Amino acid sequence: MSETASRRPDENLFAVALGILTAIGGFLDIGDLVTNAVVGARFGLSLAWVVPVGVLGICVFAQMSGRVAAVSGRATFEIIRERLGPRMAVANLSASFLINLLTLTAEVGGIALALQLASSVNPKLWIPVAALAVWLVIWRVRFSVMENVTGVVGLCLVMFAVAVFLLGPDWGQLADQVFTPSLSDGENLAAYWYYAIALFGAAMTPYEVFFFSSGAVEGKWTVRDLAKSRLNVLVGFPLGGILSVAIAALSAIVLMPGGIEVSSLSQVLIPVAEAGGKLAVAVIILGIVAATFGAALETALSGGYTLAQFLGWSWGKFRRPVEAARFHLTMLVLLVVAVGVLMTGVDPILVTEYSVVFSAIALPLTYLPVLIISNDPQYMGEHVNGPVVNAIGTVYLVIIVAASAAAIPLMIVTGAGQ
Repeated sequence: MSETASRRPDENLFAVALGILTAIGGFLDIGDLVTNAVVGARFGLSLAWVVPVGVLGICVFAQMSGRVAAVSGRATFEIIRERLGPRMAVANLSASFLINLLTLTAEVGGIALALQLASSVNPKLWIPVAALAVWLVIWRVRFSVMENVTGVVGLCLVMFAVAVFLLGPDWGQLADQVFTPSLSDGENLAAYWYYAIALFGAAMTPYEVFFFSSGAVEGKWTVRDLAKSRLNVLVGFPLGGILSVAIAALSAIVLMPGGIEVSSLSQVLIPVAEAGGKLAVAVIILGIVAATFGAALETALSGGYTLAQFLGWSWGKFRRPVEAARFHLTMLVLLVVAVGVLMTGVDPILVTEYSVVFSAIALPLTYLPVLIISNDPQYMGEHVNGPVVNAIGTVYLVIIVAASAAAIPLMIVTGAGQ
């Protein structure tokens, strides 16, 4: 991390808060929590290999995106429009904006579901409260406070990993599931690959790189902060991946042997309750509230960031709301739409499960421009990608295109994983 005499202690202490917030919101939003549990209950840890593949991919491209912001002082989406033209940017905008809206809808619903677990109050009563709380934080709370508090409280989800050890599983059996993956009785190969793409799309959700890049601008990162950018990426995203595997492992240990299918958030907590009792469940619920709240903040802000940056509006939480009125109005409208959709009774978990698959479809539109810009000396100077990063990025583009092409056919064939 770059050090200057003017750095405040809290900035040093929470140097990785942006990465933690981005990773926890991206890897452990409401749909991912349930999807990982579903995967563990149905396939054990036979899909665990997808997580490190996704983690490496998001690390590579998030690091590119953060480096672009730190070197140029501009958010990635601003440069995409300038460098590649409005046609490429509008395609990227359309895909990412729709996914942001779908995910935001799910996250507001996820906050309500988590609060229902804590209070037994109907989630419909919590939905407008959750949306209002998200809006107030975006409107009134400084970006540094928002990322620090949400990221740190989200670390309560580490209890998922602790719970795995408390259960004292047969580690050899879990290792066999990881290293010799096979289909359990009644499962089919198409469903296996559907969930593989869903997990990959969830790990590399497009809004993560736009939020990370814009967050770097909000934090006024410069070239001196490149080490901080790497630290955020290398701590935050792998942590999210580890917790994703932990959730799947808990389901594999407790739910899979009993043939218990996961269809609700409360079922995700069954292995935690068995491992650590009420205290562990309380810690996890606090973490889920923080993670879904953080994901709602990320997606709402990403919607505002992408539209404002594409249209050249004033944007950013470092500006007073009156100075970036259209930016804040965009996020308010997104939240109102999300509440309207949720009040119809739609299942927020189902919304997110669809959104992560659609994310996979949109991946090429997001990551090809990032790779192009991070190699452009006009914006990056001497800080363009090295040959190793370019090689890895190119390999991932091939994987991304393949996943994008297979997503819809597999969704149709499997009935969305059924």
